[in-house]
Amino acid sequence: QVQLVESGGGLVQPGGSLRLSCAASGNIGSSSVMGWYRQVPGKQRELVAIITNIGTTTYGDSVKGRFTISRDNAKNTVDLQMNSLKPEDTAVYYCYVLRPSPLGAYWGQGTQVTVSS
Repeated sequence: QVQLVESGGGLVQPGGSLRLSCAASGNIGSSSVMGWYRQVPGKQRELVAIITNIGTTTYGDSVKGRFTISRDNAKNTVDLQMNSLKPEDTAVYYCYVLRPSPLGAYWGQGTQVTVSS
């Protein structure tokens, strides 16, 4: 059973920075994709950033150039460095793992990020 535990959310002023961390326990496999999605009430969950086991990254258009995703394969952790935060980045951020074999998709419990003055 895979479990994901997120940390690092909170309240920050516009233009500020936050770093989210996610630690995965259990068998996530050697070729998993790890990443972050976010959701605001009434809207679909959207991609923030994902990273493969070899470091290939994909970012959502709204965060390109401001957010950076990284992972530690030895520790099964994935981090999201968020800079130049905007009020529209306010959302619940979810850690995500996609394990190809055996196939499985897992979500964290979510951490709130609020960008407000």
